[in-house]
Amino acid sequence: MPRPLRIEYEHAFYHVMNRGRARQFIFHDNRHYQAFLATLGEAQQRFNCVIHAYCLMGNHYHLLIETPEANLGRIMRHINGVYTQRYNRLNHIDGPLFRGRYKAILVEQDEYLLQLSRYIHRNPIETKTPLVERLEDYPWSSYPAFIGKAKPSDWLAREYTYHLLGHPHKYKHYKNFVMLGNDADTEKFYGKQNWPAVLATDDFKKWVYETLLPELTEEVKSHVLKPNLTLADITEAVANFYGTSEFALRQVIKGPDKGNEGRKVAMYLCQEILDERLTNIATYFNLGHSGSVSFITHQIRTLRTNDKAFAKKVAGIIKSIMKQVT
Repeated sequence: MPRPLRIEYEHAFYHVMNRGRARQFIFHDNRHYQAFLATLGEAQQRFNCVIHAYCLMGNHYHLLIETPEANLGRIMRHINGVYTQRYNRLNHIDGPLFRGRYKAILVEQDEYLLQLSRYIHRNPIETKTPLVERLEDYPWSSYPAFIGKAKPSDWLAREYTYHLLGHPHKYKHYKNFVMLGNDADTEKFYGKQNWPAVLATDDFKKWVYETLLPELTEEVKSHVLKPNLTLADITEAVANFYGTSEFALRQVIKGPDKGNEGRKVAMYLCQEILDERLTNIATYFNLGHSGSVSFITHQIRTLRTNDKAFAKKVAGIIKSIMKQVT
C-alpha cells in the first residue's frame, strides 16, 4: 500500500496527529509540555502558519493548523524534529521519538472546523479513564483559553472558530458547544480503523479529486480520499461490471476455478480501496480463513502487474467506483 499523499494548497486546514514510538510517552512532565508549546510558537512565527487548536496527551498530540503558504510538510518537519531534539536533551538520550510520519487530515473548514475543534478539545475526557473531571482543568490544551479560563498564547488563533460559532457570548457558547459532546458524523469518521485523508462534504471531495489530484491514477486517488463505501458497495459495482449479481460474487464456487474473476477482483478491491481487514473480507465472501483472501488478492495484484489488458480493466472498475462517490 503506498504512503498517503499530502494534499497541500494555500490556506488549507488540517487535523495533524502523531504519537510516540510503540505508544511511548512523549510528554512526561511540565518541561516537556512547555518545550512542545514553545516549538509550536516558533513554527507559527517561522512558517506563518495559523494554529487554531491543540491538545497534548501523554503519548500523542492533536493540532488544528491552517497553512496560508501551503507548507505543511516544512511546518511538521520543524515541529517533530525540533521537539525530538529538545526531548532527547531533557532526557539525556538520543534517537527517534515519534512512530514515523505524522497523520494529516485535510478539513473542509466551513463544514467541519467547529466539530473538529470540539473533537480535539474533548480528548482528555474521551479516554477510557478521563484525565480530569472538568475539561477546563486540563492545562495542556487550548480549551481553557477558548472559554476564557486561561491566558492564550500569542500564537493561538481563536477568532475564526468564534466566527463560525456565530454567537456574541463566545466563551460561554463555545463551552456549551463542546459540552454537547461529539456529533455522530465526527464519531463515525474517527471511529474507523483507517481514517481517510479528507474530512469534507462530497462537493469538497469532488473538488479535491478533480482539481488537486488531476495527474494521479484512479487507484492512487482512492487511497487518498478513502471513499465512504462499504464491502457491499464495492461488490455491487464489480458485479455490475461483470454482468452478474452481488449475491453471486459472494458465493463459494466449488470445483475448477472457472468464471471466478469477478469474485476475486471484488475481494481485491475491498482490500485495495477500503483497506478492509482480511478477516472481514473473508467473512463477507463466505471464506473460512483470511489466508484465502491474502492468496487471492496476491493473485490479482500479480496479474495486474503482468497483464496490461487486465490492469486496464481493473483501473476502469476503480474509476467507475470513484466517479460514483466524488
